[in-house]
Amino acid sequence: MTSLTLLKVSLFCLMSIGTAHAAGGTRSDLVVDTNWLGQHLDDPNLVVLHVGDKDEYAAGHIRGARLVALDDVSVSEHTRTGLMLEMPASDELRTRLQKLGISDDSRIVVYYGNDWVSPTTRVVFTLQYAGLGERTVLLDGGMPAWVRQGRALSQDVPAVQPGTLSALNTQPLIVGADYVRSHLNSPGVAIVDARASVYYDGVETGGAHGQTDYTGHIKGARSIPFTNLADEQMRLRSQAELRALFDKAGIAPGDTVVGYCHIGQQATAMLFAARLLGHPVRLYDGSFQDWSRSADNPFEVSAARVQP
Repeated sequence: MTSLTLLKVSLFCLMSIGTAHAAGGTRSDLVVDTNWLGQHLDDPNLVVLHVGDKDEYAAGHIRGARLVALDDVSVSEHTRTGLMLEMPASDELRTRLQKLGISDDSRIVVYYGNDWVSPTTRVVFTLQYAGLGERTVLLDGGMPAWVRQGRALSQDVPAVQPGTLSALNTQPLIVGADYVRSHLNSPGVAIVDARASVYYDGVETGGAHGQTDYTGHIKGARSIPFTNLADEQMRLRSQAELRALFDKAGIAPGDTVVGYCHIGQQATAMLFAARLLGHPVRLYDGSFQDWSRSADNPFEVSAARVQP
C-alpha cells in the first residue's frame, strides 16, 4: 500500500470517527460492560451512580456507587397545572451534579439497580444535556448483569465529596410543544412516541394528578415502545436489532429523533437507542402531559384501534 493510499485511509477513518462522534457517538462511546467497570472501579476520577430506590441501594450496590434519584436531577410540580420531571435551570443543575461528586475531570458510569432502565437513561440524558455526554456511559445490563457474573455487592455508603464543575455547556436537546408542532411534517425529523403501545394506540389513556391526557398520540408520531429496546435480561439489544426497530417505524438513518412519552422519562430509553445508532436526538420534556393541555395540539388514535 502506497503512502498516499495510507494517508487517504487514515483521513477516511478520522472523518468517520468525527461523523459518528458528532451524531452521538458509537456504542463503545456510550456503553460499558461489567468487565470494563470491574477493571476501572478504583480509578481516581470515576463516579458511579446507582439509580434505584433507597431500600434496594441499602441492600447492596456496586462498591463506591452513589445513590441518585430522579428528584436529584429534575424538577417536578405535583399539581394539575404543573409538569413532572422537567430539566432544572443550568445553574441549579450544576449545583445538583456537584452534590453527587461530579467534577470537570470525572468519568461517569450510570447503572440501574434492579429494573430501573428508563430512570437510568433519564439520568444519562441529563448528563448529556449538561455537556457531560462525552464522559458518561451506561453499564449494560445494570446491577443484575454485575450480580450474574458473581461479582460482590457492598452495603457501605461512600462519603461523597462535592465536585467542582465549570459553568455547564448545556446542549440544545430539550424542545417544547412549539418545536414539535412546527416539525410534525419536516423531512429528516421523526417525532417518536416511546410509551407502551396500548397508550399510543388509544387502548388505554394516561394521566396523573387530576389530569386525563388525550387518548392516542401526537398526530403523525411513530411508535417505538421503550420496553422493546432491551432483552429479557435488560441488556441493550444489538445494533442490528435496534436498527430494525427504527427501520420498521420509518425512521431513516441520520433523521433527528424527537422523543416523547408520558412525562419525559421513558422516551430517554428510546433516545439512548437512537444515539447508539448515530441519530441526533431531542426530548420533548413536557411530553404528552404537556401536549394534552392545549386543544390546538393535534392528536390521533391508531387506525387499528378505530376499526370495528
